[in-house]
Amino acid sequence: MNRIPAKTAAIHDLSGIGRCSLTVILPILSAMGVQACPIPTAVLSAHTGGFGDMAMRDLTDYIPSALEHYKSLNSRFDCVYSGYLASARQVDYCLDFFSANPAALKVADPVMGDNGAPYRMHTPELCKRMKELANAADIITPNITEAAMLLDENPLQPDLSSEKMKEFLLRLAEQGAGSVVITSVFGEGKHYNICYEKAIGKFSRVPYTHIDKCFPGTGDIFTSVLVGSILNGVALPSALSRAAAFLEAAISSTCALLPDNACLTETREGIIFENCLEQLFSDTGLYDYEEF
Repeated sequence: MNRIPAKTAAIHDLSGIGRCSLTVILPILSAMGVQACPIPTAVLSAHTGGFGDMAMRDLTDYIPSALEHYKSLNSRFDCVYSGYLASARQVDYCLDFFSANPAALKVADPVMGDNGAPYRMHTPELCKRMKELANAADIITPNITEAAMLLDENPLQPDLSSEKMKEFLLRLAEQGAGSVVITSVFGEGKHYNICYEKAIGKFSRVPYTHIDKCFPGTGDIFTSVLVGSILNGVALPSALSRAAAFLEAAISSTCALLPDNACLTETREGIIFENCLEQLFSDTGLYDYEEF
């Protein structure tokens, strides 16, 4: 059915090489029938994971100028979706975008770290401010490392029980977020993406097959499919499952194209998701999840 696409303000960095941030967000949202309007936080020649010293331009001052222009046009967004921020001051400008679009779905992906450690460019001040942004969002999508950082826990989390998963979700929701999604959780012998909908008190999770390779941009791909699904009317647990299914298919497709001994120089280019985009064009399938 033809319809006017939902309009999303995507406040993320733009990395020229390496599939992550806006270079995956724009095509994925477009494939899902969502208008993606980029508000770049920084421009980098390549992402920060494995390409050495990249060229970078901080665009902090651009963000408020863009917002003022949109206000002058009386342009409103159906969703404001933030990710990597290049400075603590950019948190204020994301909050301004939230305030200027009160009816919008507000999604914050608090990009701070992974695999039990903060990213090297992430400062304590930015971590503190990222908590403010997360608390103002309708949906947050940290990985388990970032969830621990938001809760001032040890970012290197062990095997989590179901009760500990619920505790993390509840504590993050109590800080302010409307719904909480945590990715890359290992617990009770399985890998999960988990979520909590505060308005109805519902815990859900989706198991996935873990592939022991490190690709950049997986969180950006996951959250973009999640956001696109929700903007198309899919409930959060099903959107969680759909995002996990697409990411798993894209990773499997990528691994099939790489040699068995693929190393950093091959995986740093990110997931070859382009070959799987067709899956998002008209996908109306039902996706399974379990309540816990």
